[in-house]
Amino acid sequence: MALLFHPRLFAVSLSPKQAFSSVGARLRCSVAAVNMRSESSTADNGGAAIVWYKHDLRIEDHPGLVAASQHRCVVPLYVFDRRILSRFSDEVIELLLFALEDLRKLLKEQGSNLMIRFGSAESVICELVKEVQATSIFVEEEVEYELCVMLDIIKESLSSVSFTGGNPKILTWSTPFYDIKSLAGLPSSFDDFKKLKLPVVSSLSPPKLPDHVMDSSWGTMPTLDDVKKFIDNISDSRNTIKERTLIKKFSAANLLRKKLGGNIELKPAELEEDNQQDSRSKTTQRKKSEKSAFITRQGSIVAGGASLVLNALAAYLRYLEGTARDEYQEVHEKLRLTEKREGASFLALFGSALLLGIISRRRVYFEAIKYEKARNGGFLSPFGYSTTTVAAAIDTVSSMEWYWLLTLKGRRNEESNFSIRIWRWNNYLIQYTVAGHEGPAVLLVHGFGAFLEHYRDNIYPIAEAGNRVWAITLLGFGKSEKPNIVYTELVWAELLRDFIIEVVGEPVHLVGNSIGGYCVAIVAGLWSSIAKSVVLMNTAGNIIPQYSALGYSEDRRSSGAAWLGARLLLVYLKLNIRNILRGFYPTNSDRADDWLIDEMIRASHDPGVTFVLESIFSFDLSLPLNPLLEGFEKKILVIQGMKDPLSDSNKLLSMFREHCRGIAIKEIDAGHCPHDELPNEVNSIIKEWVVTVEKESPPVTSKQFL
Repeated sequence: MALLFHPRLFAVSLSPKQAFSSVGARLRCSVAAVNMRSESSTADNGGAAIVWYKHDLRIEDHPGLVAASQHRCVVPLYVFDRRILSRFSDEVIELLLFALEDLRKLLKEQGSNLMIRFGSAESVICELVKEVQATSIFVEEEVEYELCVMLDIIKESLSSVSFTGGNPKILTWSTPFYDIKSLAGLPSSFDDFKKLKLPVVSSLSPPKLPDHVMDSSWGTMPTLDDVKKFIDNISDSRNTIKERTLIKKFSAANLLRKKLGGNIELKPAELEEDNQQDSRSKTTQRKKSEKSAFITRQGSIVAGGASLVLNALAAYLRYLEGTARDEYQEVHEKLRLTEKREGASFLALFGSALLLGIISRRRVYFEAIKYEKARNGGFLSPFGYSTTTVAAAIDTVSSMEWYWLLTLKGRRNEESNFSIRIWRWNNYLIQYTVAGHEGPAVLLVHGFGAFLEHYRDNIYPIAEAGNRVWAITLLGFGKSEKPNIVYTELVWAELLRDFIIEVVGEPVHLVGNSIGGYCVAIVAGLWSSIAKSVVLMNTAGNIIPQYSALGYSEDRRSSGAAWLGARLLLVYLKLNIRNILRGFYPTNSDRADDWLIDEMIRASHDPGVTFVLESIFSFDLSLPLNPLLEGFEKKILVIQGMKDPLSDSNKLLSMFREHCRGIAIKEIDAGHCPHDELPNEVNSIIKEWVVTVEKESPPVTSKQFL
């Protein structure tokens, strides 16, 4: 999305319609493809097959299980591996346990079972291969960096062991949503992708599993407390799970109220959400139905096995119909509570079930299409869907599939200047890169509308000076996912906090441009233990003496004006991006080159881009920088492009000098993006700054993370 400016320049607001026109509202469906890639030659179907379950907790529409069913014996396996579990909230872990119970029941009905094991996946799988003499291991393809590394470790472990009958073959599979023959031909632009009019692949029925079952110990299903103890009792080499949890315990909004409002009781983030939901639904409480899908303790997401999730989906799609069914009415109540913008409720309620693969994305699609046809006498309108719930379900899963494909293609593409990695945050795919092997950690955060590659000539030079440099593409930008949520500065601040804790693993020097500068200032102000210093480059935000927190608002629900404004703004930006960007680079306009412009135009066609644009009209930058950065004396550097067309640089720097003690300022003959316009000059300043701060600061241990 072509935008690199201070959101305060715009003061209107809007409300969404559809993420994009329906890619899949056509009837033609090809036979379901089983995309299978093997590390070796054709599998030996006479041996045993292990199906390693991770995010595919179902028997319907499961290509891996279908392929494995051709073997003499099938051993379905779930491994409670801390590296996987630590990514989940308590509620998602609870959902996982319900899903595993249901999966085991369904497999038993097929004459099979689900093996439960604890420990590292590589150790468990190696031992199981020996025990059952497996010739094949079926595993769903992943894009997350940590899971890809885990699979590489398993391959290495298997190759280092001698097995009777030879080493087993690892076969990765996927559940294709569209009938795509090759990712190499996948367009980078979603607009071009829609023109292909690809059919959606049909779902698969559950396979008949072989009668032969291994005489093995299948393991006992643990309780939630068992799993939490298992996670907490294993130490990380950088910091323990408990330490991570303590930092993430309170939301940004709660900490902000405490920091600015004084005597306010802090409550854990999940308790805050519980209280908000309770207060909104007190008048509509009823006894839970036996078919209720809200069976976790927190009760905020659809949970259970496939039948419960599908029943909840049926209720969701039928929101506009009257019903006397208690479990349907419960879904409708939850829908109203989570519909913070049109269509946002689907992802809020069903996102975790989709993450764990209790139902597949294409199953959701066909259930929604089936309901749409039934509602319209077997007819599908070419002009859109008849209900917002059908549109929300189809648009959400189609959008998720697009970002999955885009990510998968990028992971297999070796032409990029950076090694792109994927981190999953709150169910969403986030891109990042890292350079350097030792030294202080530096995190680069881009501005509104940009992406990690906007630091194209900063990442490696700063790393070569003896630093480990991380750059991230924030949620809603570049090739990171753009879900249907309400975007705020606090959402991005919490994302950065979690990235530092979960990915970097130690305190960092925070570097931010434009709105990225504002977000890193919030991170430093609320979680000072994870920030070594702050570098603000033409930052958004203001300095306000004698600030009162009463003007700061957390309610960012969308509006009709914002919905319209985002779409008009998007058209304007697509038509004028070249001139706008050149205005941001007054000293060296050649840096606003075709590559940068093309990538911003590409992102402007992505599904969900208008959701992000709407945030411009609801941003609240009234929270000033001076109270946020209090206590960071001698750890704040301001790099200001003095020709910035979006701000009065001289006035801003004057306010910094007057109201922020111990601040360092560097004036640059550049515009709004000095790091990209004059990278060599900015790189020298940042490298020297990191050295200076490191010399003056005591070494940080993991204990100081708290």
